[in-house]
Amino acid sequence: MTLTEGSIQAAYELARERYAALGVDTEKALSALSQIAISLHCWQGDDVGGFESSAGELGGGLATTGNYPGKARTADELRSDLDVAYSLIPGNHRLNLHAIYAETGGRSVERTDLQPEHFAA
Repeated sequence: MTLTEGSIQAAYELARERYAALGVDTEKALSALSQIAISLHCWQGDDVGGFESSAGELGGGLATTGNYPGKARTADELRSDLDVAYSLIPGNHRLNLHAIYAETGGRSVERTDLQPEHFAA
């Protein structure tokens, strides 16, 4: 199923009517939401893969597979996906960025040696 602006708007209108029947003003709710800061976790975009190395395995009790269909494969793809998410979610946004998302130019960098420039892109 392909989502179009028209189909999204039609679905919203149906939802708006259903919520209105329950006494909920969706426009007012969206306005209130736009005042709330939201922090997205970076791993929501790539299923906890990170960009350090493809040789590492997920572990440490994480309940993820690392192979979610459509996940970001590169930092550029993750940034693009986040741009889309941010455009669809009202409000102020922050990103919770983990060390495994450092962009080190393919070099191995110890955690203690990571610098702000490794996350500046």
